[in-house]
Order: sequence, then C-alpha cells, then structure tokens
Amino acid sequence: MTRVLGPSLLALFCSGALGQPANPPRRFDVAAIKTLNEPQNVLLDFSASGTRVTLQGYTFLALVMEAYNLKWHQVALGPSALPPVPEYNYYFIEAKAEGDAIPTRAEFRQMLQVLLAERFNLKVHPEQKQMDVYALIIGKNGPKLKESAPDAVFSGYGGVNGRNQSMKQTKADSADIAQAISSMFGPDRPVVDKTGLTGLYDFFVEATPEWRINNNPQPEDVSVFSAVQDQLGLKLEPQKAMIDILVVDHMDKPSPN
Repeated sequence: MTRVLGPSLLALFCSGALGQPANPPRRFDVAAIKTLNEPQNVLLDFSASGTRVTLQGYTFLALVMEAYNLKWHQVALGPSALPPVPEYNYYFIEAKAEGDAIPTRAEFRQMLQVLLAERFNLKVHPEQKQMDVYALIIGKNGPKLKESAPDAVFSGYGGVNGRNQSMKQTKADSADIAQAISSMFGPDRPVVDKTGLTGLYDFFVEATPEWRINNNPQPEDVSVFSAVQDQLGLKLEPQKAMIDILVVDHMDKPSPN
C-alpha cells in the first residue's frame, strides 16, 4: 500500500490555512452569491478579469474543491454535515478583491476560502483515507514521452474526435499527466503519479471516456488503459493508497448579499 499526499492539501497543513493563518489572506471587497435551483448549461466556469472573478455553475462541494484546489476524491461530507440544500443546487458568484493588485488564481482561492467560511459558515478538517487508486507507473518498455524544450511554457488543450476525447499538454510533469488521465477519461478510481519521473514533457493521449464504454460500448472504442500503455509507454496499475482528504463538518445556506 502506498501513501499519497495531495500537494495542495499538504501545503495547507504546513501553512496553517485550515486553521488560523500566520498572515491574514486578502479578502473580497464585495461578493454577490446567487442560488440557482435548476440544471445549468454552463458548469464549473471560473473567469477572472483584473480584481474581479466570476464562478458559474458550481455546486457547494465544487466550490470547496475550487477554494482548496482539490479533486473530487479529496472532499467528503462528515456525518453531521447534511447538505442544507438539494444536491442539484448550483451557485453563481461575482466578487471583487480588495485593493488594486491583480490576484493570481491561488489568491482568488484563498479569498474564496474566507468567503465560504463567512457566508456559508463552512467548517472543515483534514483526514487521511485509504482508497482504491490507479497508480501511474512506467511500462515495461519505458516511457514514450518527449522532453519539453527549455523555453517551452505550460499549455493544455482538450479535444474531441468522434467518441474519443484527447489531451495535449506541453511542459507537463508526471503529476500533470496523471491528472489529465483522471479528468479527461474518467476511470473508476483516482489516478496517482507513481512514475518517479522528474522531467517536463510534451504529450498527447486519446481514448474513449470510460462512461461511454460502460454505457454503450462500440468496437472502435479505445480504452484509457490501453491508450496509456500504447501512446505514453506508461501503465495504470490498481493499488491502494492513503489519500489526504478534506472533510466538511458543517455548512449553511449562504447568508444574504
């Protein structure tokens, strides 16, 4: 069994961001929260311009994931934290940061943590949980990854080709590759990086999302498991791992604007 520390959550443990931070984070000067009680055409849309930010089509747990930079498998509801609103409720948030300096996305996330604590009365604590995962490891014939040029910058592009989806990234590390596989193709377990690779790479991978194969398999479908081996020279191996998670202890409906 392996032990996997989520980098973002581990950073929170070390910095005290889950408790009382050493330096108070920047805050939103104004923030408007709208509750949407019907299905949305736009989901998980984060857009920022200057000191203003908009989050559209986020469920409550998706807001927590955005605020703490976590994946779906790293957030759980505690036994006393029943959702105060139906699970299909979505939120639309428009906010402006205090001051004139343009925040980074990481700074916007810190401000969102404060907003959730103040407006939703959010209370959380960290835990570790053993999970079934797919470990991304090097295949028997070695990786098929192209090292990035020294002057390359990180970029990522998703595409659609019939029933297949694809991901192309430049200057990606092995953790980026694991996350791309997990988010684009939807295997039934989280994907964690166990390759030991330390370089930066350009890669392209295309496969049929698992939900399509499971719901309506077709002869031409390309499983993510074979795509990872054939296209990247890597392998997804079932394992168990201890994963850092964030447990939601309490939340309320958002207070009025």
